[in-house]
Amino acid sequence: QVQLVESGGGLVQPGGSLRLSCAASGSIFSISTIGWYRQAPGKQRELVAGITSGGRINYADFVKGRFTISRDNAKNTVSLQMNSLKPEDTAVYYCNVRNMGWDYWGQGTQVTVSS
Repeated sequence: QVQLVESGGGLVQPGGSLRLSCAASGSIFSISTIGWYRQAPGKQRELVAGITSGGRINYADFVKGRFTISRDNAKNTVSLQMNSLKPEDTAVYYCNVRNMGWDYWGQGTQVTVSS
């Protein structure tokens, strides 16, 4: 069983930055693919960024050059540095751990980009 707790969301002005963190319990973190997803009101959940156990990273086109995902296997944490935030980045952001076909989700953290 994996439990995930996100933190770092909040209200920020357009052009600002936030850093999201996700702390995971359990022993499978280091061998899992970790992802950040987001869901805006009335929209489907979408992948923002992912990082494999081997360190391969992929980003959604809409965040390339602005967001950076990183993981610390020693601390069982994954972070998402978000820069140059736009109003359209407003959403609930979720941490995901994927391992052997199983998906684990955090409770989400709200990010609001508004002036």
